[in-house]
Amino acid sequence: MTSAKSQHRPTWQRGLRLAIALCLSLLLAACQPFSSPGNQTPLTLTLWHGINPPPNRDVFNELVAEFNADHPNLQINPLYIGQPDQQLPKIFTAVVGGLPPDLLWFTPMITGQLLELGAIHPLNEWFDDSINARQLNPALLEAMTLEDQIWSIPMATNNLGLFYRPSLFEAAGIDSLPRTWPELRQVARTLTVDNDGDGRPDRHGLLLSLGKGEWTVFTWLGFLYGMGGSLIEDGVPNLVTPEAVAALQFWADLVADGSVKFSQPERGYELNDYLAGRVAMQLTGPWTLEQLEDSDIDYDAMAIPAAQQQATVLGGEHLFVMKTRPERQQAALEFLEFVLSDRFQTQWALGTGYLPVTETAQKSPAYQAYVRDRPILTVFLEQMSGARSRPIIANYARLSDSLGRAIEQTLLGTNPLEALETAQRRIDRIWQ
Repeated sequence: MTSAKSQHRPTWQRGLRLAIALCLSLLLAACQPFSSPGNQTPLTLTLWHGINPPPNRDVFNELVAEFNADHPNLQINPLYIGQPDQQLPKIFTAVVGGLPPDLLWFTPMITGQLLELGAIHPLNEWFDDSINARQLNPALLEAMTLEDQIWSIPMATNNLGLFYRPSLFEAAGIDSLPRTWPELRQVARTLTVDNDGDGRPDRHGLLLSLGKGEWTVFTWLGFLYGMGGSLIEDGVPNLVTPEAVAALQFWADLVADGSVKFSQPERGYELNDYLAGRVAMQLTGPWTLEQLEDSDIDYDAMAIPAAQQQATVLGGEHLFVMKTRPERQQAALEFLEFVLSDRFQTQWALGTGYLPVTETAQKSPAYQAYVRDRPILTVFLEQMSGARSRPIIANYARLSDSLGRAIEQTLLGTNPLEALETAQRRIDRIWQ
């Protein structure tokens, strides 16, 4: 027999659940400030980012404060949510839960995933009307565009070059920089020396990243692009191409020559061996200049030596307008306009070492004076004409993982064609 108490329990529980849901709804509404013609409360937009190191974060916060001071009815609230591996779970949880930030700072390779989730607002209409957007470096459009729509704007940019130690070149009798792959191979051999005669080099010509992570893929792509190759054909990944095999074979040849030192696993971005003189050349970018300027070593940079053409790979993060409410999306576009302004781009470049994304900011007197003091930046500015983005399709992370495995296997002795074919079979299963 059912008691009166148990008969009434479901009604009571339903009432409690409704009350909790109502409270949560009111709380969430209170956390989403808004303005209207008759309401002077500023509209506050949340921007999630992972800007590092902290001094760069300070520069960004100062620029946001300037924007907020100039826009009393619109305020941007920047929130640091950790580094990329920490950000992704938070981003996707917020999107799936229907509570995304208004603006998101992240690498453009996340574009395809966000698009599949219906999480981002297209920017074509705003872009076509934006005066500042017209000044963007054309090389950056590739990382902004998917399925004939613009989904993000670059907040800043950079690219990959080859840093070297001039004193070590001079000591080895090298009086001209390598411009081609055969020249790079010869120079790397010349710079590899065994000073104590124990049969093991005390210095290698070049550091290559060991591992299957994104940094390994990033540094190798400049060589694939130098062959005129690509990872995507007709919207589908294709790794088994003559260009990819040649680019991977070149890295295998450098290893076979004995002129390569491997980084610590998955730490190819660290400069320890370069700073200590254990390697004479390393692939990295202008984001390392602050660290190099604080060191007591000599350094310079050159363009990545060419195969079929001069090429490099783009770096840098983008800003996305997330799908929220129309008035919030429209307001977010005002901040994008500010980010592409000469004011923002010049101050950000001077404060961080990133390259400006607009040609007008690059030509500004302040930035030109900055480059005159740091002529090494000319290498990266000139490389922008041959810079290519990484793919921004959905499942890029799995594509990168498969390619990274192929690169690592090749560095450890697997035939490049065999490694790429294995990677392609893995990718085919994912895409099918």
